[in-house]
Amino acid sequence: MALLTVHAMSPQHMQRELALFALYRVLEAALLALLVFSPFGETMGKIVNAPAAISVSIGYLIASIGLLLHARSQPPDYPAHAAIGVMVDILVAAAITHAVPDIAPGVALLLLFNIGAASLFVSLRASMLIAAGASLALAAERIIGALATGTFDRPLAEMLMFAVGFFAAASLTRQLGKQVRETHELADRRGAEAANMAEINELIIRRMQTGVLLVDDSGHIRLANEAALLLIGGDGEPGADDLHGRPLSQLSPPLAMRMAEWMRSGDTDTAPLALRDHSEVLPRFVRLLANSDSTLVFLDDTSLVSRRAESLTLATMGRFSASLAHEIRNPLAAISYATQLLQESQDIREGDRRLLQIIHQQCLRTNGIVESVLGLARRERARPEQIDLVAAAHAFVQDYRLIVTADNAELKVASDLGALPVVFDPRHLQQVLTALVNNAVRYGRMPGEPARITIRIEQEGEWPTISVLDRGPGIPDAVAAQLFRPFFTTSESGTGLGLYIAHELCRANEGHVEYVAVPGGGACFRVHLPARHSLLQG
Repeated sequence: MALLTVHAMSPQHMQRELALFALYRVLEAALLALLVFSPFGETMGKIVNAPAAISVSIGYLIASIGLLLHARSQPPDYPAHAAIGVMVDILVAAAITHAVPDIAPGVALLLLFNIGAASLFVSLRASMLIAAGASLALAAERIIGALATGTFDRPLAEMLMFAVGFFAAASLTRQLGKQVRETHELADRRGAEAANMAEINELIIRRMQTGVLLVDDSGHIRLANEAALLLIGGDGEPGADDLHGRPLSQLSPPLAMRMAEWMRSGDTDTAPLALRDHSEVLPRFVRLLANSDSTLVFLDDTSLVSRRAESLTLATMGRFSASLAHEIRNPLAAISYATQLLQESQDIREGDRRLLQIIHQQCLRTNGIVESVLGLARRERARPEQIDLVAAAHAFVQDYRLIVTADNAELKVASDLGALPVVFDPRHLQQVLTALVNNAVRYGRMPGEPARITIRIEQEGEWPTISVLDRGPGIPDAVAAQLFRPFFTTSESGTGLGLYIAHELCRANEGHVEYVAVPGGGACFRVHLPARHSLLQG
């Protein structure tokens, strides 16, 4: 079987070539039958042995039809089929040459093609054996004929030329077939790679966060990705087919006008463009090709751009806060140390000593805030401890009253629980409450009245909650959706980081904070702390 090895090729191509070869064999058999049975056959060549010619022509026709049916059936053993078929051809060629000697040169020429075709399916060694077998078969037929007639009427040079032709056809055809197959396989691989790259590119474009549209010269959309569908809008489920073929002027008249202005003047307007659902995009236009009338439209969602800018700003703040921490800590440590020295003095009155205690406590608190901000910037893990939430809330209120007078804010704790153990980082809890209460003091008051703030502690199932409520004007829906975004503030003097830091600190402790609208007016920020057992088991 090693002799019949052939280079790898797809079964469909192998079967098609083998079927064509078998069909050609049927035509040869039909031509031979025409020669034998036609009344004009004698003009083509004198039949010396009529019974042998009839038997060979009929048998060859039947065998060739059988080989054709076999080649068209389920994929056969291609090398074995080709080898058996060419052996039949060689035997028929020798037999018909003996029966009709006049057509020997033509039969040899037909056999030349059969040997070359069979060499496409077998190994080089097998093709050489086939060529040798054909040469020996024709030589044996001449020798047998010479012994029967007593004369050798065929020139030796002719047999040698046919033998050389058989070997040349077998070797050259096989090498040519090998190169053709290798070229075909290379083309298939390159085609498959190109198809895969096209699919990858299509997937990348489809999944891009930037909207991509291809608009032809008539203003109709030819291609669109999912981001463009979400930004512009389509019918049904998201899919590029929802926009294909539709006019851009119908889907988004402002975008069509912006593109028309760009095509007319070549200048791109950098102002955001409002689309459906109040979304804004930054459109960019590019010619698909230098001489093409089609235009690529890129739609950058301004909200994504804003979030990227926020991420860059936060990263810059993280690096800046690390260097700023030393500048804050050094004077803070000096103030704290000087306060402790003053407290040891005997000349300080009790009222002033109380003020020194407040300064010292606020130095410690400020240092804790610096530590928390640095931990947030460095993404440090929280250090949760088991604390009593009710007691911690009361302690926070007492400390907060030292820096905010009752005339400015009324602050109280409301809880039906005597104690509520939770697992949370105490420093983070202090900073979260400070941010929420400061927000309520600033925005949760009615004009001319002090802020009335309640810290309510409850147990909702397994989840402890602490809520900061005020009796102010409340928060509009448009503002509520952006409360926890960094740098978002409605105050000219605010930084927009208080609620964001509170949100991130809650996440670091496996909790979360949310805004809850109060039906009767006011605002409520509710912190859901992690269930106690979820952290103790983690």
